[in-house]
Amino acid sequence: MICLAVIVKKLNSMKFKLIASIAIVIASAFTSLSAQKTVVDIAVGSKDHSTLVTAVKAAGLVETLQSAGPFTVFAPVNSAFAKLPAGTVESLLKPESKATLVKILTYHVVAGNLEAAAVVAAIKAGNGKAAVKTVSGGTLTASFKDDKVILTDENGGVSTVVATDIKAGNGIVHVIDSVVLPK
Repeated sequence: MICLAVIVKKLNSMKFKLIASIAIVIASAFTSLSAQKTVVDIAVGSKDHSTLVTAVKAAGLVETLQSAGPFTVFAPVNSAFAKLPAGTVESLLKPESKATLVKILTYHVVAGNLEAAAVVAAIKAGNGKAAVKTVSGGTLTASFKDDKVILTDENGGVSTVVATDIKAGNGIVHVIDSVVLPK
């Protein structure tokens, strides 16, 4: 009788270990799939970034932003594009404006993984400001306003970071509420 109880206990233990192992494998697979999303996939999956996705496609940057990276993307929401003067977005989406559009979009991209904690640390280390070099060759200045991180572009335009550290397989996305513009 005791032997039978020991055998049942061992079988139950093995069954639990098997189920736990299967659960870990499934969780790892979902995590891997999530980590394989690119910064473009993150934008495509967001209803708040449809204008950005349209612009990235028109600029021919999809393939670049799906490459290994890593990239940090400051992704303006649709309402950010709506703040631009009337007709600006439509004009930028025209084939003859592609070079300008590429410059604007790459001004929103930084090479490497720049997590929110690193930005905050850089601002503190820089006595309230941190310069961030963009892929376009321009500079964004990160600072604090009302306990929020803001980005100031080369023209004095300001954007507030409204969501941070959305991780992709090839970088990270931070959501901003205004389009930043290079000189």
